[in-house]
Amino acid sequence: MDVWKVPETRQQGWYLALMAPNVKGEQYTWLDPSRLYCNSQALQDCVNDLLKPFQNDDIDLVAGIDAMGFILGAAVAKQLEKGFLAIRKEGHLCIKTDVQDYTDYSGQRKALEVRKDVIKPGTRILLVDQWIETGGSMEAAIKLVERQGGIVIVWASPQQIAKNLAHMQQLSMFEVKWVGPQNCEECCGSATEKKRKAYFD
Repeated sequence: MDVWKVPETRQQGWYLALMAPNVKGEQYTWLDPSRLYCNSQALQDCVNDLLKPFQNDDIDLVAGIDAMGFILGAAVAKQLEKGFLAIRKEGHLCIKTDVQDYTDYSGQRKALEVRKDVIKPGTRILLVDQWIETGGSMEAAIKLVERQGGIVIVWASPQQIAKNLAHMQQLSMFEVKWVGPQNCEECCGSATEKKRKAYFD
């Protein structure tokens, strides 16, 4: 596949075909979206599509989850002309932070942290990550924001299709929006599309 090629007619979600499936085994995540970021038009179209459901939302700040959520998060913040807050993996910030642990897709216990001097009560935050596997890191980020009084809008990007739907139901009290074409079979496969429909439709 030519990563640089841009189709003459860019249908919604055309960039999904640039995402690469896992070829290394179960210890890795099931999909790698990062190739689409290398194509400038793909990245721009992806960000534009991801923002469509939020055109009428009042957003004060964009927050991205370490590390790949920084790429989309920063791009979204630039597009919205908003600031960007990094939610880091524990141990990287040299200032006072709030910490929340979680279990990642591989079953390992980890933790996220966020600085305490930015979020104010009532701050409306668009929370960005590259994908959601089990929902652990997203759930931890939500807790960090809400403990400081922030209001979270959870964003599910095209590749953020839950593999563990039972666990994802824990996030059902938040606003989760599927953004992308109705048929992602070309990049993700029909089984994944059925999972997407089961949760997001």
